Amino acid sequence: MVDYHAANNQSSIGGPPTYMEQENDWDRDMLLDPAWEKQQRKTFTAWCNSHLRKSGTQIENIEEDFRDGLKLMLLLEVIAGERLPKPERGKMRVHKINNVNKALDFIASKGVKLVSIGAEEIVDGNAKMTLGMIWTIILRFAIQDISVEQTSAKEGLLLWCQRKTAPYKNVNVQNFHISWKDGLAFNALIHRHRPDLIDYDSLRKDDPVTNLNNAFEVAEKHLDIPKMLDAEDIVNTARPDEKAIMTYVSSFYHAFSGAQKAETAANRICKVLAVNQENEQMMEDYEKLASELLEWIRRTIPWLENRTQEKTMNDMQAKQEDFRDYRRVHKPPKVQEKCQLEISFNTLQTKLRLNNRPAFMPSEGRMVSDINGAWHTLEGAEKGYEEWILSEIRRLERLEHLAEKFHQKAAIHESWTDGKEAMLTQKDYETSTLSEVKALLRKHEAFESDLAAHQDRVEQIAAIAQELNELDYYDSVNVNARCQKICDQWDTLGALTQNRKESLERTEKQLESIDELYLEYAKRAAPFNNWMEGAMEDLQDMFIVHNIEEIQGLITAHEQFKSTLPEANKEREAIQAIQSEVQKIAQSNGIKLGSANPYTTITPESIDNKWAKAMDMVPQRDKALQEELNKQNNNDSLRAKFATQANTVGAYIQAKMEEIGRISIEMNGTLEDQLTSLKEYQESIMSYMPEINTLEGYHQLIQEALIFDNQYTSYTMEHLRVGWEQLLTTIARTINEVENQILTRDAKGISQEQLFEYRASFNHFDKDHSGALQAEEFKACLISLGYDVENDKQKRSGQMVSDDFRALLIATGNSLGDSEFARIMGIVDPNGSGAVTFQAFIDFMSRETTDTDTADQVIASFKILAADKTFITADELRRELPPDQAEYCIARMAPYTGPDAVPGALDYMSFSTALYGESDL
Repeated sequence: MVDYHAANNQSSIGGPPTYMEQENDWDRDMLLDPAWEKQQRKTFTAWCNSHLRKSGTQIENIEEDFRDGLKLMLLLEVIAGERLPKPERGKMRVHKINNVNKALDFIASKGVKLVSIGAEEIVDGNAKMTLGMIWTIILRFAIQDISVEQTSAKEGLLLWCQRKTAPYKNVNVQNFHISWKDGLAFNALIHRHRPDLIDYDSLRKDDPVTNLNNAFEVAEKHLDIPKMLDAEDIVNTARPDEKAIMTYVSSFYHAFSGAQKAETAANRICKVLAVNQENEQMMEDYEKLASELLEWIRRTIPWLENRTQEKTMNDMQAKQEDFRDYRRVHKPPKVQEKCQLEISFNTLQTKLRLNNRPAFMPSEGRMVSDINGAWHTLEGAEKGYEEWILSEIRRLERLEHLAEKFHQKAAIHESWTDGKEAMLTQKDYETSTLSEVKALLRKHEAFESDLAAHQDRVEQIAAIAQELNELDYYDSVNVNARCQKICDQWDTLGALTQNRKESLERTEKQLESIDELYLEYAKRAAPFNNWMEGAMEDLQDMFIVHNIEEIQGLITAHEQFKSTLPEANKEREAIQAIQSEVQKIAQSNGIKLGSANPYTTITPESIDNKWAKAMDMVPQRDKALQEELNKQNNNDSLRAKFATQANTVGAYIQAKMEEIGRISIEMNGTLEDQLTSLKEYQESIMSYMPEINTLEGYHQLIQEALIFDNQYTSYTMEHLRVGWEQLLTTIARTINEVENQILTRDAKGISQEQLFEYRASFNHFDKDHSGALQAEEFKACLISLGYDVENDKQKRSGQMVSDDFRALLIATGNSLGDSEFARIMGIVDPNGSGAVTFQAFIDFMSRETTDTDTADQVIASFKILAADKTFITADELRRELPPDQAEYCIARMAPYTGPDAVPGALDYMSFSTALYGESDL
């Protein structure tokens, strides 16, 4: 017989102390009590079967079924979770002894002292030794690990029972025998953990059998604790067996302690999943808002790029009014949405970093940079559209002026040509006298002079028509038709004039007489008449100017014209004197004159009438020019008002942009104080909005007055709008940065002093005050905070003056390792821009100095819920987690494909690593 007591005494010398002295808890004489032996046999058999059934087997007789050692080894493998040496399958006694010895060796290896229990006694079916061995196994594997407030296993189990049953009446647990006879202690334990299973108030202390049966049946049905004793075994014994009661109670302890672990694990998973669900909702909100903003930009850009020309000024001004509505009504909300989108994106990234989650990458085309690019394209289209509208208004204004001028000159020319073809085709010289023929010839020469004078007007009409065609005038077809008719008629007049001249010259040899005075009158009257018609045309000419200099130029030209009137009046009087001389000669010589000058149709009366009409037009022209001068003076006043307001607003925006840059660097006080100050500063800036609206009002008046330049200021409304939007966006981003710092501080437990220290170090190395550190600046900043990059870990050693720190670096030969610094730059600058923002800087420092949830912790929690399996089922998730989070896991967990997979098995390990970006969901 092997003496395991002696063997274990030798192995324990100088080694770790055994947890329990087996001989102190085992009284061989007590087994002689038949009632106790019966209770132990029944309890130990049920306890062993509760474990053996996991391997698909059980025992019927405790001393017989363990004799070959096979089920004993199997029992130890199940409860220890370890593999024992391969058993011998022979039927001989030596094979059975060897198997039992392997089991006893394994028990001894777990620090258990076996007193006088040998393999031969177990093989021979010694009931006392077999029960003693099973009790030793129960002590080691079911009771030994129970410890409450550093008490021993038995004391710990007793203390646990006392605490759990303390609130219940008629229950006073002082031991593991008579304290349990009435069954109330068993029911109290179940009710304490599962009040839904026991109606404790209905139990009676004087009915122990009912109490015990109730507890045993509920435990077997709902808690998976097999029935180890009958109620009569306990009630009919004066003092129940302590070992049997301890074994039974330990099963309750393990059942309820496992539930508590599962609840803790479920809480941890709920917390992690709640964070993930919130982050996914923010991602969905970002994607939706980004898609809607990009869709609005996509719809708006084609409208801004539409260059469909309008035919009239009214239609074009309607387009201009639509564009103003877009600027004032439709665009401002989208500016706010764009700003909110950037803030939401930054807040989401901060939360993901704080919860140790991978950074959020929006779907393709929805990055903040993509939105900024689309917005830049929108503003480019917007600027181009505004410029096109103004150029189109100028073009249409020019077209209307040219069209009116064309029709005016065409009407004058058509009036002049009326009847000229009939005059040139008549044959009056065939029956005329010599003097009449000569008169006709001179008259024709005068007509040729008149025709030549009108050549300039015809060329002007053709030139205006050509310009209208080049400017794409909408009624070019009618203009071209009228111009072509005039040109064709002009060619006809030229040919008829030449033909008539040749006819008169053929008869000139037969005619001698001509009245020189009539001829002279005709020759001088024709150009003078043409000059008067040209002057009247100029006096009625439409004009368009854009500034004071242009109108003053027209006034000067008009004054020069008026200065020529006295000389023109002398010419008129000289022409009239010729006619008077004709009358005088005729009267002196008794010559009977005809009713009209044979050489011209221009009569003295027509000259006087045209002269009087021209003189009436002069003051009208004076009035029109003066009104235009007043209009240009008013426009100049509008320019000055806009320039004064624009210069004030521009200087204000520039000053505030510089001021917010200084504020973001020089802010003091707590982050909450800084946030309050920034929001008050934001409100003060928004209070300046009436000044912007005033400027918009001036700008509208200028556009309505068709003013296209302003020499009093270099600012344009577009520049000031962009500057104002940039100012509002900058203050909003600064506020968001402080809010993210508060989130970082609260989530990571960073003190206010640490944040001040990080800010001070960051500002010290931010030499250009750009709000970001270049790589070398960031490297120096890390060293100044005591971060040893060479050793791949952070060593905060407090503040140190620069000279001392420089000396320390030289003395120790410390330097920043290139590989470690490259790793850090990959964390703080994932986009490779070469610059580190303050937010990325404090995220890195907080991550290096605080702990966060890890994928391993979540895997361990799922493993508890799965009862140590490498997979978990949907039913287990629904039982342990809230419904929404259970369904969240079921929808995202991949099927488990391991060798031990069962139908419906889910892979919780890959799911847990995916939560932290270590794999794909």
